[in-house]
Amino acid sequence: MGCLARRRQTVLLVLFLMFVPFCAFVFFAEPDLSLEQQMTSKMAELQLKIQHLDSLHQERLQEVRVLSSHLSHILATSKSENLSVGASGVDSEAQKLLKNLTSFEWGSAALHMPSVYHFLPHLLHNPSSLKPAYQMSKGRNGVSMVLGVPTVKREVQSYLLTTLQNLIQNLSPEEQAKTLIIVFVAETDLEYVVSVAKEIEMQFSPHVEAGLIEIISPPASYYPDLTNLTPTLGDSPERFRWRTKQNLDFAFLMMYAQSRGLFYTQLEDDILAKPGFLTTMLDFSYQKIAKNEPWFVIEFCQLGFIGKMFKCVELPWLVQFFIMFYTDKPVDWLLDHVITTKICSLDKDQKMCKKAKNALWLHYKPSLFQHIGTHSSLKGKVQKLKDKHYGKLMLFYPHTNNPKAVSVEGGVTSYKHHTLVRAYAGEDYFWGLSPQAGDHISFKYDPPINMSRYLFRSGNAEHPSDRFYNTTVEILPAKKPSSEVNVTPDGYVIVGKFDTVGIAEGFINPKLFPIKELRLNIHSESENWVILNEVTNSFLI
Repeated sequence: MGCLARRRQTVLLVLFLMFVPFCAFVFFAEPDLSLEQQMTSKMAELQLKIQHLDSLHQERLQEVRVLSSHLSHILATSKSENLSVGASGVDSEAQKLLKNLTSFEWGSAALHMPSVYHFLPHLLHNPSSLKPAYQMSKGRNGVSMVLGVPTVKREVQSYLLTTLQNLIQNLSPEEQAKTLIIVFVAETDLEYVVSVAKEIEMQFSPHVEAGLIEIISPPASYYPDLTNLTPTLGDSPERFRWRTKQNLDFAFLMMYAQSRGLFYTQLEDDILAKPGFLTTMLDFSYQKIAKNEPWFVIEFCQLGFIGKMFKCVELPWLVQFFIMFYTDKPVDWLLDHVITTKICSLDKDQKMCKKAKNALWLHYKPSLFQHIGTHSSLKGKVQKLKDKHYGKLMLFYPHTNNPKAVSVEGGVTSYKHHTLVRAYAGEDYFWGLSPQAGDHISFKYDPPINMSRYLFRSGNAEHPSDRFYNTTVEILPAKKPSSEVNVTPDGYVIVGKFDTVGIAEGFINPKLFPIKELRLNIHSESENWVILNEVTNSFLI
């Protein structure tokens, strides 16, 4: 413990020396509220980093104690069996050192703290049960925020790529540098896990390479035999197994994330975030820490377990609680019970308990995250949950700078007033009935124009699955193109296609100028309707 105290003193001395010049500047300079807020936030951040380092140090001490107990057991066994030094594999000098380090005699009345193995004894059968079966990671550590995004195989529609696209899109480069997004593929089918990882890597290659996104999955041995457990709360066996596994999923993800950053926020794979959400979350939490206002969870979304933020040093509280009661109640109920257990008194009424809980469970408004999924990961469950405190969703990108087109038309029938003409003018989004193979959406220009860039976004927040699938972006040059480009039988040049998240974006080679027409060519029938929430075509004069 003396070593730990000296380490704390060293850290505090370094922090003091770092901030002496800064504080002197603040003292002698004119008062600046924004500068004062920055200093307050920085001091709160450093305070939290010290707590985080202490937590990591305690973890290492615990690992040393466990290792020492195992080594002591080896020594005791070799002694009881009268093994020679060579036979035991430990020489006499090492034995003396271990005895001094551990002061532990195997078989004595030493106490043993309960661990995860007491509540999940099946983990003892496989030493790799608490290691990811799959891991794609660049080892990013020491971030301000860890975002946990669990995902499972959905039978109807996956929203994962849309969610990741939205999260990254709403993080500035500076915010990305202090963020880690952990995608937890909560499936034991390794082939499926690898397919998801490859899809993410292909779609977000720069962000995976930079370490912003990493992907893990649990080993099959992590889960007990859920069919042998007795359902609780009167739930059907299927629903019971679903929520029981979900509790274990959250516990695994939190255990993995705990040492990676200062804060951890629980998300889902079917959500939207507001621009600048990370800075808002950090500023709000640092203000509370700077004022010495204790809190256990800050809620940035009112729904379920979405948008719940914790200090990483306090995640062990949740993990332990979830593992103790993983078969008894859903995860959001368990979170409520953690707070109740910590703060409520049996001799006080419910009103007093609620007031005390609100001091530890903070609610930030307006909400920063919104649930967009319709089909639950529980088979057959449809949920249209919306956070009323999030505000109005942006369903299209308004603009007025598209080049004038002589005609905007398509073979896909529009729904009500959601027409192509209005979408092209930036007044609304286009919403069309289920497209068929061979349908076209075209934008014609007379005289031809020098179009340099195109951008089409399909789907929107309310209907994320109404995207363009298997659709190419093509142009018709005013002049016959060279044989070097990819030309369709009717003379159009293929310049791009829609990706897996429903976006088509790219630049056009000036050698193809001028352009008479741009079109979207649909190559296969779709079960969904289609939405264009943004149509942006840039042109050179």
